[in-house]
Amino acid sequence: MKLRSAEMLKRFALSLILLLGLVGAPQLAHAQGGSVSETFSSQEIVDRGHEFFGSVAQGLASLVERAVSQYGLPNAYILGDEAGGAIFAGARYGEGTMYTRNQGEHPLFWQGPSIGFDIGGDGSKVMMLVYNLNSVSNVYGRYPGVDGSAYVVGGLGMTVMSYGDVVMVPIRSGVGARLGVNVGYLNFTQTPTWNPF
Repeated sequence: MKLRSAEMLKRFALSLILLLGLVGAPQLAHAQGGSVSETFSSQEIVDRGHEFFGSVAQGLASLVERAVSQYGLPNAYILGDEAGGAIFAGARYGEGTMYTRNQGEHPLFWQGPSIGFDIGGDGSKVMMLVYNLNSVSNVYGRYPGVDGSAYVVGGLGMTVMSYGDVVMVPIRSGVGARLGVNVGYLNFTQTPTWNPF
């Protein structure tokens, strides 16, 4: 009976997250001229990540290579900071800058709820690889995903999220204590907000 209840809770949580992600229309940016077409090489991403993460970036090259082998070369990336916490239900907030080769730099904010078997709090430096971004305005929207975290004090972790054709691969270096698995989404916006939905 316990197994069936856990499975029903998991299905309910997934349905809720998908419904919330589909109901909210993406926030559109002001029109950006041109397309985001040129990509970044693996070495450029690894070099920038080492500068950004510092001494904790030992496993960064293998994570970047794994992402590149699955999704190709990114045509944008995001560097930023985020914080989150959960006691089964939680929220995550972050801010950073998106870098593109031919459309410049753009400030970004993200926030989102989560639900699952997850407890604790963390603060992270985040590098997000962005794939299939046709224009800067396409980054804004809700990206559902499943996040499994098992780091205490420090470590690197990678997840995958998508919204339409755009794929995001967040690589996090966390400090804190957070253990568990959750489902949720991140909503990318042009301005900060405390509303995680």
